[in-house]
Amino acid sequence: MKIYTRKGDEGSTGLFGGATVSKADPRVEAYGLVDEANAVLGWARTAGPPPRVDEVLQQVQQTCFAAGAWLASGPGADPGIQAITAGDVEALELAIDRLEEGLPPLKHFVLPGGGEAGARLHVARTVTRRAERAVVALAAVDDVPAPILAWLNRLSDLLFVAARAANADAGVDETVWAPRTS
Repeated sequence: MKIYTRKGDEGSTGLFGGATVSKADPRVEAYGLVDEANAVLGWARTAGPPPRVDEVLQQVQQTCFAAGAWLASGPGADPGIQAITAGDVEALELAIDRLEEGLPPLKHFVLPGGGEAGARLHVARTVTRRAERAVVALAAVDDVPAPILAWLNRLSDLLFVAARAANADAGVDETVWAPRTS
């Protein structure tokens, strides 16, 4: 099978289910940004986060791919894989709770950064937030399974905590935001 088809040369692409849409369609933007978030997660994993973080990220990447497949499906189309469920959202919440154990409680905003893994996880968090905004925009004009929205929202929370955990495990202090007072 060839990797190129030439079918998109005129600015359109096919969805699961057979529909053809513009590459500027909100659905394409949404699943494209979920794909970007997944790629950034892979990049974050190459920085060698602690095993307890990497294990979660590997599962998140699998679910991210599934979310993208559902978003790439036209209304009423089924990509033939398990849908994102409330159970997937719960799994992220449990992972957040586990990663937060032993972290100092947040009393101030912290600046993104830290060690290499922590900084990359902060980038993944912001890309995930952008993907979430695109999915919200899509949901305003087309059908989006509700658990995908909740899952993306929780994923960015997880990535914030994962960055904190990666920095803590690496012995890197967080930098507290010091707002200007005048």
